[in-house]
Formats: sequence, structure tokens, C-alpha cells
Amino acid sequence: MDLSTTYMGMKLKNPIVPSASPLTEKLDNIKRLEDAGASAVVMHSLFEEQINQESQVLDHYLSYGTESYAEALQYFPEAHEYKIGPDEYLNLIQQAKSKLRIPIIGSLNGVSTGGWIEYAKKIQQAGADALELNIYYLPTDTDMDGTKVEEMYVEVVRSVKKSITIPVAVKISPFFSAIANMVKKIADAGADALVLFNRFYQPDFDLDELEVVPRLVLSNQFENRLPLHWVAILYGRVKVDFAVTRGVRTYEDVLKGLMVGAKVTMMTSEILENGMKRITEILGEMTRWMEEHEYESVKQMQGSMSQINCPEPAAFERANYMKVLHSWRPDPTGKRM
Repeated sequence: MDLSTTYMGMKLKNPIVPSASPLTEKLDNIKRLEDAGASAVVMHSLFEEQINQESQVLDHYLSYGTESYAEALQYFPEAHEYKIGPDEYLNLIQQAKSKLRIPIIGSLNGVSTGGWIEYAKKIQQAGADALELNIYYLPTDTDMDGTKVEEMYVEVVRSVKKSITIPVAVKISPFFSAIANMVKKIADAGADALVLFNRFYQPDFDLDELEVVPRLVLSNQFENRLPLHWVAILYGRVKVDFAVTRGVRTYEDVLKGLMVGAKVTMMTSEILENGMKRITEILGEMTRWMEEHEYESVKQMQGSMSQINCPEPAAFERANYMKVLHSWRPDPTGKRM
């Protein structure tokens, strides 16, 4: 059974890639992910706060309430509370490259152009095989319109691509008024892959202490429908590789991601909750399913359920909305469906 796939020009042994998380803060964990079957690893994010604490651009955005960043486990964390700084981050990439056989993908999380370019170069020099730009920006400035936000994203991608030669993936949120057009703009700016979608980690409120507190909620399978929907629509229409992330929990989720057109599926919550052994288990379950359904390779199924290959393309758009609404039926057992 050929489980191999190609992502941003990298030949991977299978389509399961652990996404950025605290799991990759230690070399031992990265090695264990490889031993469990991971085909590549996205390093935990290096945040712009760590790169340049005095960035005027970042201070401006933070003052308007850009308080949440992907993979952050604390609300407004102080810079000294980060477990690993820029130099340690680069050293970890070097060590991982010397010890592991699978590709290592660096991850940058920030806002301004300057800090990204400098450390994109350093991450490449440290030996990373690719870079993931985790663009996580919450526009709360009432005078900033959608066009300005989109221009900021595109400029970051364009600038980083000009500064390095390794492939670049861009991880974005689904909160754009025209996702398809935004994805095309990012692709035209030079992105080699799109990772759909980022998650907003939102704070909660402690009513007794009257404080804002962090509440990290792991993703669930229901969240997987949104990236599946958009990859299915965009596959074959935008010339980039796609990665599905968010709610990838089972072998069915991996297969669905491949069938809508993704080159890889990224998971973290399942591994955090149930251990690295889940990668091995899911790969085994995938293989059995493919044998039972007479698939010889992953490539056979990639894009087979995308909009471009669907006999009823409208099922991905407005018509599907009406069908879902009319599909509800009461449960004959008396339980709510």
C-alpha cells in the first residue's frame, strides 16, 4: 500500500503531519513523533513577541486588542514566560535536522513584516525544510477595513517569499469575506501551500475574581467540516498544495481530507489527548480501509471528492444549505438528533 504524498515538493511517507504545538518544544518528543509514523513535523510557533519585543507595529496592534495567538496557552503572556526563545528555537531545528530523517517545518507567528523576514532567513539557515507562516491577526481597529487586512497578509507572504528559497505554507483563519479570493491572492504572492484553518483561542471570564483567564479547548471532529468544505471548493482552482487542519481525529478524517484534495492532514489535539500512538493506529486503520476498498495508493483518492470532480458541484454551496435544513427528522427513540 502506497501511503506516500507530496507536500510543497517534499516527498512524505504518509499524509499525517503533527501541526505546531507544545509537543515539538523538545527534541525527544519530535523523535517520538517520527517513531510513531509522522511523515513531517511542524515546529511549535516562534512568536514575533519573542523576536522583537520593542516592535512599534506589534505594540500598535496589541493596544487594539490583538490578544490571542495560535498555539498560545496563556492570555497576554509576558515575554519572559515563553519557554523557548529565538536562539533556542533555531538550535532545536538544527538538532532535529541532525537526528531525524523526516522533514522539519519551521513556524513563525507574527504581525509585522520586519521580524518575519529576518527570522525566516535564520530558520532556513538552521536547516528547516520548509516554513509555515501562521498569520493570526484579529483586526479590532474600527478604522481598519477588510482591504487593509488582506493587503497586510499578502505583503507578509510576498516579503517572506522574496527573502528565502525554501517552500512556504500559509496558515490562515476562515474569517475573510471572500475566502476563495483571499486564498488566490496569497497563492499569487508566492505561497506554496495553504493550511486551512487556524483557530481563535478565546479567553473566558472568572466571575469570582473578575479576571480574564485562558481556556484552551481542544478541537473536535465537527470543526473539521469547515476546512474540508473549502479545500473541496478550492482544489484544482488555485495552484497551491492544501493541508487540512482542525478536528483531524480519526482515519476517516484523514481520508476525507485527502479526498477533498489535501496533500496532508495535520493533527495535534488527538495526539495531545490520546498520545503519539494514535499516529500509528490511524495509519494502520487507513491501510485496512484502503485494502478493503481496493485503493493502491493515496494519490488515487486525492481530489476525488472535490468540487471539480463532483457530478453535483452545487452540493458544496447554497444547495447543500437547503438540503441540510430539510434533512432533520425526529429521532424515533425520542432522543434529540
